[in-house]
Amino acid sequence: MQLELLAPAKNKEIGIAAIDCGADSIYIAGPSFGAREAAGNSVEDIAELVKYAHRFGVQIFTVVNTIIYEDELASVEKLIWQLYDAKVDALIIQDLGLLKLNLPPIRLFASTQTFINNPDQARFLESLGFERLILERQMSLDQIRAVRSAVSCDLEFFVHGALCVSYSGQCYLSRCITGRSANRGECAQACRSRYDLVDADGTILLEDRSILSLKDYKLDNHIADLVDAGISSFKIEGRLKNVSYVKNVVRHYRNVIDDYLAQHPEHTKSSFGSINGGFTPDIYATFNRGYTDCFINGEKGQWSSADAAKSLGEFIGDIQRVQGNRVTINTAVELSNGDGLAFITSDNQVIGFRADVVQGTTVQIKDASKLSKGLKVYRNLNIKFERELEKSVPKRLINVEVEYSTANGKTVFKATAESGKRAEIAFDESAELATKKDQALASLSNQIDKISEPYIFHLGRMDYDNVYFYPASFINSIRRSLAAKLDEIDYEGKKHKKVTRSSVAVHERLTYKANVSNSKAEELYREHGAKDIAKAYEIVAPASSEVMRTKYCIKFELGLCPKQNPTKRVLEPLYLLNKDYRLRLAFDCKNCEMVVIL
Repeated sequence: MQLELLAPAKNKEIGIAAIDCGADSIYIAGPSFGAREAAGNSVEDIAELVKYAHRFGVQIFTVVNTIIYEDELASVEKLIWQLYDAKVDALIIQDLGLLKLNLPPIRLFASTQTFINNPDQARFLESLGFERLILERQMSLDQIRAVRSAVSCDLEFFVHGALCVSYSGQCYLSRCITGRSANRGECAQACRSRYDLVDADGTILLEDRSILSLKDYKLDNHIADLVDAGISSFKIEGRLKNVSYVKNVVRHYRNVIDDYLAQHPEHTKSSFGSINGGFTPDIYATFNRGYTDCFINGEKGQWSSADAAKSLGEFIGDIQRVQGNRVTINTAVELSNGDGLAFITSDNQVIGFRADVVQGTTVQIKDASKLSKGLKVYRNLNIKFERELEKSVPKRLINVEVEYSTANGKTVFKATAESGKRAEIAFDESAELATKKDQALASLSNQIDKISEPYIFHLGRMDYDNVYFYPASFINSIRRSLAAKLDEIDYEGKKHKKVTRSSVAVHERLTYKANVSNSKAEELYREHGAKDIAKAYEIVAPASSEVMRTKYCIKFELGLCPKQNPTKRVLEPLYLLNKDYRLRLAFDCKNCEMVVIL
């Protein structure tokens, strides 16, 4: 099985950086209809990224993963054809109405926004012609195995990055509160806001905490488990993240997956080229809210990042002494001028400062009035590491073996790249015969065995009737010409095909029907047996309704779950309150889920 490391890209430059650091595939938005409003790109930029990526057999997947309104159908169809002409390798879509449009023969992947967490949903989407299903994040290995046994298409799973507290595609909180729809790429991230948790009598159980905010996902220790469960694509979240984040995380997971591949030769990576030199990754030194493996083992845990909805970074120690605006930290790490430091105060507020002047473990900051001995210290900006990421750039190089032969006055250099590309240069020999044969052959090998980016050449088989003397400049020109010829050959990638659909009926457990926002989607569902089709919240928003369902449970998080602690009781219903709105919580204990109601 081919294993794929899939990286996010906010723009072309970040996409190229991710490729250089080892990504096998990139997902990126076009100019519109991507589920991150602030991460759009021109078709021209995507075409340039495709060209760069295909040198390494890296694939480019474009996201068209919002729900589509009726008056946008013609525009999105036009965009899809433009992306096809730009040679993108697949589309990631949410709105099933797109399947009723006049689409080019392009591979289609079902977005995680289609909420795939059970075999019935998976069978239905595969029957529509999707070649890959991107699974819901709050799933266990056993649930993944159940989906794997139900379908034959590729399965993709998130392994790192931010976690939505709601099931994917099923969160309407932002839309109902602010009018900004998550399913339209406009999420206001109300889940990262601070709330008071109160009981039915108004007693405050928890005050001013980001109680709906989850830690970030990290599954680097579960790659083998995921492969065993049937996952072939490992996805990093982060189309809004900066270039240093993407480079660091991609390089880390490239190392992890390569280590796995070295021990399991029955699997291969899905692109070409080795990563040479550059920085050493450290995922604790980049943006994170703390890490969790969520529900992957089928168990609840402490998933909340309630102390900080933004990045705390790496824990480095605690405050030893405060003298004016000088803070001494009990830490073993090396601090630098410009480091970003974060502290959680005694009233659960997160405050941050830059280290203006560092002397050993003592830092001078702008204002230390809220700091005291014993507070934990985090570093959310490691300036030395950021500089290393910027200046120490790895090179991605494709191995090329060169065969050299001479016979009857003809000389041929044949190059075969690990990607399978082949190039050849042949000419009538006019060079002088070498007087020192061994020295001439050694010189030939030395000049061939060099780098002409992105290729690293190696002289392999030599078959000659005469040994000739070649100037170094001549052999260098041969190598560069072979590189240019290899670059001229297009990477074909996986073949596109026309979408075909079978007649699997809509099952009652399918929940995606709530996101129908155009007549084409409604038509598709009716063709597959659906009768009661709810309009999307963006079209008809109920006055009071379930706006979020999640595996995460506040009662469990606080030790109030009746299954875990039957002696603990709270007066329900519980509410989340802040100055802007009130959310009611309900608990579906049968399915071990929490529901948020507005």
